[in-house]
Order: sequence, then structure tokens, then C-alpha cells
Amino acid sequence: MNNLGNRIRVIREDRGLLLRQVAAFIEVDTALMSKFERGERKIQREQIPKIAQFLSASEDEFILLWIADKIIEDIKGEPLAMNALKFVESKLSV
Repeated sequence: MNNLGNRIRVIREDRGLLLRQVAAFIEVDTALMSKFERGERKIQREQIPKIAQFLSASEDEFILLWIADKIIEDIKGEPLAMNALKFVESKLSV
């Protein structure tokens, strides 16, 4: 999944910003930023605050999507994925 990359692209385009502008702000090359948006490379947790700041977006939303993407990647295709998520939710709610 690439929920975070897609969301970044939507916000960037809505604000009329170029890919190279975001890339320069977070100090990566434009090709890498493009790969982030397309889900070909994973965004590092440490990069999220800078991206959110530059886009004037919610850092919490970006972190949520980043975590969700990691979970989806790890459990996709597992027959008991939903049961495992419910179990984890019960453990985190304690």
C-alpha cells in the first residue's frame, strides 16, 4: 500500500507545489521524492515532520498513514490478518 505517498502527492498538487520543491526542502533528490509518492521507496519516519511542515499538513495524519502502510505491508495476504489486528488492538487498549 502507499497511502502516505498518495496523500503527500494530493496535498502537494492541491497546493500547486512541484516535486522538486518538496525534495529540496527535505534534502533528497527529486527522483527519490517521486519514488516516495509512488510507493517504490519507503519514507523514513524521521522525514515525516519535515514533509508535513513544508506542505502545512498534519504530521499526525502522515504518521498514522506511515504506520498503516507498514502494517498492511506486513500482513497482506494473511488469512488471519483481521483476527491478528483485533488481538493487537485489545493489547494496545489495556
